[in-house]
Amino acid sequence: MATKQTIQAAVRARTGSGRLNQMRREGWLPSVIYGRGTENQNLKVHAKTFSEMLTKSSSQNILVNLDIEGAGTRLAFLQAVHRDALSGHPLHADFLAIDENTPITAHIPAHLTGEAIGVKAGGLLEQYIHALEITCLPNDLPETLSFDVSHLQVGESMHVADVTFPEGVRTTHAPSVVIAHVGKQGGGADEAAAATAAAAPAAKK
Repeated sequence: MATKQTIQAAVRARTGSGRLNQMRREGWLPSVIYGRGTENQNLKVHAKTFSEMLTKSSSQNILVNLDIEGAGTRLAFLQAVHRDALSGHPLHADFLAIDENTPITAHIPAHLTGEAIGVKAGGLLEQYIHALEITCLPNDLPETLSFDVSHLQVGESMHVADVTFPEGVRTTHAPSVVIAHVGKQGGGADEAAAATAAAAPAAKK
C-alpha cells in the first residue's frame, strides 16, 4: 500500500511569476490544495523535503499529510507535479484534499513478473497496459500492481479478468482488456490483443 508522507506546509499570499521565483530561491515549492467542496488554498512546501519524497516513492501516487502552519493537518493526494521543461525540477505541486472514507481514482503502474513459458519457447512478451486506472479508499491505495506472467504460452494473453487486485481495489477497465500477450517472434502484434488493449475503461455505474 502507498505510504502516507508528512510534509510541512504554510499558507502563501504571494502570487505572480517574480514572487514565486523568489519563493523557490528561498527553498520553497509553490503549491495549491483543492477539492472536497473547499476553495483553493495557495500553499508552499519545503522543496527539498518534497523532492526527497518523490525520490523515495516508486510512483507519483502519493498520500500526503500536509502539516499546514497554523491550520492543522490535511490529508491530500498528490495530483500533479509541474516541472521545468529543461531541468526537470519541480516548479509547482497540486494536492487534492481527500477523506479517508471517500474512494479516490488513480492510475497505478503495472509491472509484469516472472518469465513466461512462451518466452522460454521462443515467443515475445508484449505489454499493452503499463498503468491501470483503479478506485479505492485512500488507505487501500497501492503504489504499484504486479502481475505474474510465467504461465503464459505462445498465443496466450493476460486479460484484466485474469488478474487479482489487492483487497479493496477495483479497476475501471473492462474485463476483456489485454494487459500482456505472448506472440511469435517476428510475427507482428496480435491484432485481436491490440484491439482489446486499446479499449477504454469500462463505464462507471
